[in-house]
Amino acid sequence: MTNQNVLVADTNSGLNMAITVHAANSSIFTTAAQKPPAAPGGYVSISRKKLLKNLEINGGARVNAWVDSMRASSPTHIKSTPSVNEDQSSWILHHPSALEMFEQIIDASKGKQIVMFLDYDGTLSPIVDDPDRAFMSKQMRATVRKLARFFPTAIVSGRCRDKVYKFVRLAELYYAGSHGMDIQGPAKGSKYKKGSGGVVFQAASEFLPMIDEVYEELVEKTKATPGAKVENNKFCLSVHYRCVDEKKWSGLAQVVKSVLKEYPKLRLTQGRKVLEIRPTVKWDKGKALEFLLESLGFANCTDVFPVYIGDDRTDEDAFKVLRERGQGFGILVSKIPKDTSASYSLQEPTQVMDFLQRLVEWKRLAFQGCKE
Repeated sequence: MTNQNVLVADTNSGLNMAITVHAANSSIFTTAAQKPPAAPGGYVSISRKKLLKNLEINGGARVNAWVDSMRASSPTHIKSTPSVNEDQSSWILHHPSALEMFEQIIDASKGKQIVMFLDYDGTLSPIVDDPDRAFMSKQMRATVRKLARFFPTAIVSGRCRDKVYKFVRLAELYYAGSHGMDIQGPAKGSKYKKGSGGVVFQAASEFLPMIDEVYEELVEKTKATPGAKVENNKFCLSVHYRCVDEKKWSGLAQVVKSVLKEYPKLRLTQGRKVLEIRPTVKWDKGKALEFLLESLGFANCTDVFPVYIGDDRTDEDAFKVLRERGQGFGILVSKIPKDTSASYSLQEPTQVMDFLQRLVEWKRLAFQGCKE
């Protein structure tokens, strides 16, 4: 029996999990085709789904896989080694900086209507220990306000729509909360607004009583885990473990999964230091993007150029939609290499603000030139 290092590619999340498993038979470790760059030396690539299926025979294997994934989601566990640095350089070649490629991006968008989609946490605001204090800077807010003057702009977040609105406080934007399951159009000030009440859409209203019930149960059962915080995002729940001692992650994952056993209509996914609980409806940030484009009248247009910027694995659904449509592009916000369908990258919210400011300035000058 030998130890085998495995780089698990979760195709639904855009995150790799580094797991060491004990294997007597290495037949399950079949090398799969994977987008470049290749995994660091000493690892083989298999799908997360296949790994969990093969490890089902071991008690607690699924929980252990979740814990390994929870560890992998933390940049603090990424060590700077020659192989990792080489891997990052290769990744950058395939996902270059959107700032460095700004002129090429503008060239691709010429003659088309740019539509902006922005995640909130980790994109417009920094990731913080207390999710209730994830405030965006005044400068970022001013930048987004200017952005919305030139382009239809939407905030697409896993947060409750009302909560993310309280953070952003810009009435001229579209807001898609709960991973796109709760959408509302601009209250005022947008030339792209349609109808008297704007766009209103809720994908999973029938799940609200169940979500509230699970929320109450999780709040009670996670009290024994110091630092754990359960957030009710109306159409989904978030269990934050950023402030939980890593030694207690396994116990927390077991608690969450035990609660969900009684609710087969809810599914568990993972983000950055957070476990997400959502209804099993076929709706995500990618569906929200398509819905908003249709609401804006761009459903079948060839002259639209959607730009989606996000940092989380849930944003991958939107990145994939853009690739499938062959329109616009996705920008992943990350300091570390991740398997992603995004075309470009930015490292942190300050770079996002720089990119948005350049976009606003480019449009302002273009508009001024047209007047002259």
